[in-house]
Amino acid sequence: MQSVFLTPEQVSFMKQAAEEAFAGMIAGDGEPFGAVIVKDGKVVTSGHNMVMKTFDPTAHAEITVIREASKILKRINLSDCEMYSSCEPCPMCLGAIQWARMKKVYYGCSAKDYEEIKGTSFKEHKIEIMQMEREMCMSIFIKWKELGNETQH
Repeated sequence: MQSVFLTPEQVSFMKQAAEEAFAGMIAGDGEPFGAVIVKDGKVVTSGHNMVMKTFDPTAHAEITVIREASKILKRINLSDCEMYSSCEPCPMCLGAIQWARMKKVYYGCSAKDYEEIKGTSFKEHKIEIMQMEREMCMSIFIKWKELGNETQH
């Protein structure tokens, strides 16, 4: 494990993520996960897992704060922001963090910690995935490029 010097502000941001995790758990909104997005040393937004409250399996803490920060900042590129999460991001959340172009995430518990407490692993779930009708779908991408409607990252 890499040793890192943390500022009092960074510890405060992680404390806020942990408090969000606890609040969401107590409210019954979802599992105990919280996250905070910070820009220039100031909190943009914080939130917690909302899966059970919203009946949305994608409403993990990291996803909810990315959505909110993007609305607040009116952009999808969050490359100048950092995230503090009470737990190591799952693959879905990590993908969203990458799409938002964030460069740094601090986390409290590891995925292994979660799996040990939960008693299961998401890796146990097997999914069959296959490509089909590529040409039909590719024509839409080609039209999108012709229209010049590329998403800014």
